[in-house]
This record gives sequence, structure tokens and C-alpha cells, in this order.
Amino acid sequence: MLTLRKASDRGIANHGWLKSYHTFSFANYRNLNEQGFSDLLVINDDRVAAGKGFGQHPHRDMEIFSYVLEGALEHKDTLGTGSVIRPGDVQLMSAGTGVAHSEFNHSHNELVHFLQIWIVPEVSGATPRYQQQHFSEEQKRGRLALIISPDGKHGSLKVRQDARVYAGLFDGKETASLELAENRYAYVHVARGSVELNGLMLQTGDGVRVRKERLLTLANGVDAEVLVFDLRPEELPQMP
Repeated sequence: MLTLRKASDRGIANHGWLKSYHTFSFANYRNLNEQGFSDLLVINDDRVAAGKGFGQHPHRDMEIFSYVLEGALEHKDTLGTGSVIRPGDVQLMSAGTGVAHSEFNHSHNELVHFLQIWIVPEVSGATPRYQQQHFSEEQKRGRLALIISPDGKHGSLKVRQDARVYAGLFDGKETASLELAENRYAYVHVARGSVELNGLMLQTGDGVRVRKERLLTLANGVDAEVLVFDLRPEELPQMP
């Protein structure tokens, strides 16, 4: 069963320096029907103006990863990590017992466009940690590359949850399939372009909840970049 979440139905926050689209409830956007899916809690599609960004702020017991689509994102945190994240880079911060970080557009001339995604960890009070890895266009072209997993398989980043994240690029005749284990859920997010998921046409910003499906097939893409989340079947309780 595929349940479409259209890009136009997402929450929107426009602060001038920041324009953000919220797939699920976040900050001032509250939708009782959109409060995460399984352990996937947040997908924010953020565009930050040149030289602007998020000042230092804390997180706790959350797996937070950033996926840059355009520009460069500068990251600093209280773990002593400092880095600049560009397209192809995936950053994963496990907040654990607590960490504070800041995120700024590294450029003073161009915007940065990135996805910030939160996954609820299976353990609380763990030691905070930071990971970053580059996944080339060749690794993602016409296939689903594993970028996040519980065990770091194939060079993926290790997340503290029974969740796997795949990234793929699709154009023209390129196609790829992902077989899901029995009783697994999945979520598909189109970061840009258009693509078909099991025959359902999706556009930039669209998302799909997947239940009771064993095979996902992506095809007929037009400059498409896609994230696929392989998730536990349990639903999260609603946010307060």
C-alpha cells in the first residue's frame, strides 16, 4: 500500500533568511495526521540564505542527519567537530546525552539547500558521536546506495536504530529495486526531479508511506534524487 504525501501539502516556514518545508509536524507546524512515520520523525527541506544560519542550539537523544543538495553547509558542535558539508556528503550526529551545534551557509554569495532528517534512536542516554561520509554520484547513479544503517555496512554511517537509508539518482531508463523484509515499512522522499515508484509518478518534495509491500521499484526518472527509508513497522505515538 502506497500513501502519497504531496509536496504542496507540507508545512511551510518562511523567515526570510530561511525557507523550510516540513513533511512532518515540526516547530510551529502541527498536523495530527503527520507526526512522523515509524522511527522517522522529521524531514525538513531547508534553503538558507547566503551567510545566514542556525545559531548554537542543543539536541538530546536524537539521530540527526543532513543531506546537502546545493551549496555548502558549515557545521560546528560541542564535540569539537567542525566541517563543511557539500553535495554528496552525508553528516550524522547522534545527540545521545546531549550536544549543541550550529549550522550556517558557508557561502556569502549563494544559498545552501539541504535536508535535515531526524530518526528516533532505540536507546537513550548514549554517548554523543559525529560521523561524515561522501557518497559519489557514481555510487548513486541508477541504484540505491546504502548511506545509513545500524551496522555501518558497505561504508554507511551507523545509526542507533533498526533503520536503513538509501540514496539514488535516476534519469531516463535508469531503474533500481529494493526488496523489503516481511512486515517492514518504508518511506520514499523525492529530493528533486521526478520519478515513478511502483508506477506512481512522484514530483520534487513528494513523499510516500509504504506498508505491506515487498518490492519497491524506481524508474522513469527525470533528474531525480531520491531517499528511501527502510523502517520498523511500529508507529510512533503522537507528539504532544
